[in-house]
Amino acid sequence: MTFSILMYDRETGSFAAAAATGSLCVGGWVLRGDIESGLVASQGTAPSTFWRDDVLRRMYSGDRAEAAVAQVTDADPGRGHRQLLALDRCGDTGGFTGMQSVNYAGHMTDRDLAIAGNMLAGPQVLMAMHEAAEGEYATLSDRMLAVLDAAATVGGDARGLQSAALLVLSPERPPLDLRIDYSDDPLPALRTLCLRAHRSPYYDWLTEVPVLKDRYRAVLPDAS
Repeated sequence: MTFSILMYDRETGSFAAAAATGSLCVGGWVLRGDIESGLVASQGTAPSTFWRDDVLRRMYSGDRAEAAVAQVTDADPGRGHRQLLALDRCGDTGGFTGMQSVNYAGHMTDRDLAIAGNMLAGPQVLMAMHEAAEGEYATLSDRMLAVLDAAATVGGDARGLQSAALLVLSPERPPLDLRIDYSDDPLPALRTLCLRAHRSPYYDWLTEVPVLKDRYRAVLPDAS
């Protein structure tokens, strides 16, 4: 049904996530993040928004990703139908794929990187995503878009795609949270939306709103 990636850029302290699916509204269902907690992707045949939010809260409180995933999934008797990825603020990762997930389903976790998918064309989708994530790119947004493209190229979601989402969290910038909730071709649409967001006349305004490194940033009145 869905493939997703979570990534931490140790050099900049930024987080990035992306997901795509053969149904509607993948951004609203799957991805959540907080610059002070990390990232979560909750998906599957019966995805739990409680998993997503509970893991974020645990990581904010200091739990490492693997421990947070284990605590949340072990307590749920319906876990066989669900899938979960987590990446904490230290770059540690955790993942879970339920035994009743629709094949092909699986996940891969490394330091600073977590990938998962279900109802995929095959294991080659996860491998292609991992390989693409290790390439050289100008921005984290470019990296995430390339990962989604790589997954789609080798089969992606076995049903095709209808929605896609991108989330980038930086200590020096406001969140970039872009979603294509329904499209016959959501990946090019997401790329176009990303380009327009960066070229928008409102883009300079983003230098005035609060960020992690300056929680009280604002436009100061002219003292003259």
